[in-house]
Amino acid sequence: MENVLVTGASGGIGTALCVAFAQTGRNVAVHYHNNRQQAENLAGVLSDTYKVKAVAVQADVADRQSVNAMFDSVSAELGGIDILVNNAGIAQQKLFTELTQDDWKTMISTDLDGVFNCAQEALKRYMLPKHSGVILNISSMWGQVGASCEAHYSAAKAGVIGLTKALAKELGLSGIRVNCIAPGVVMTDMMKDFDEQTIAELKEETPLNTLGTPKDIADAAVFLCSDRAKFITGQVLGVNGGFII
Repeated sequence: MENVLVTGASGGIGTALCVAFAQTGRNVAVHYHNNRQQAENLAGVLSDTYKVKAVAVQADVADRQSVNAMFDSVSAELGGIDILVNNAGIAQQKLFTELTQDDWKTMISTDLDGVFNCAQEALKRYMLPKHSGVILNISSMWGQVGASCEAHYSAAKAGVIGLTKALAKELGLSGIRVNCIAPGVVMTDMMKDFDEQTIAELKEETPLNTLGTPKDIADAAVFLCSDRAKFITGQVLGVNGGFII
């Protein structure tokens, strides 16, 4: 039975990812930063409903020592992982000229450094010694084309895409696949600051004339992490309803 670590698991997409992997019979490490109760509740639901082993693990993905401690917990609870899903991230809307150095550093350290920290630790501890594994990074369509008033977010997510492609080339001979999902507009808590008119306009701009759900991302993730995608690596899958083509 494979083990999966999902970072940022207490959010909308993260929760859907955990459920989707548990439905396939995989054990799940449910990562959280601050939402301990929510993560523990989710782990309990996964264990009870799908009869898999699910544990909540804490870390600030931007802090390497915190990440190392999380992987210690994962090793103790599950023995290791076969699949890493780097989903943890933050977002912020702000004019570029109004960004502070703290705004920039916080965004990059969470959305990009967090991927680096978790991926490197997973590779060193589990995947390279076993000569197998899958890393799936969650980026954004704004990492592909950029977004006004989200320069730091776009830059971080573009970095995730570049890292994905570089690692796929570096790790292919080690039997490790690395891919990326670039979600479009997905109805999660990150959308709570958008008014109804803006959301309606985003829907109209989407060729399928609908917005995404966390399950849409989770279904794509399960596929990319499965043997059905064994010849797919270094790719960026846009799950965006045609918003970016």
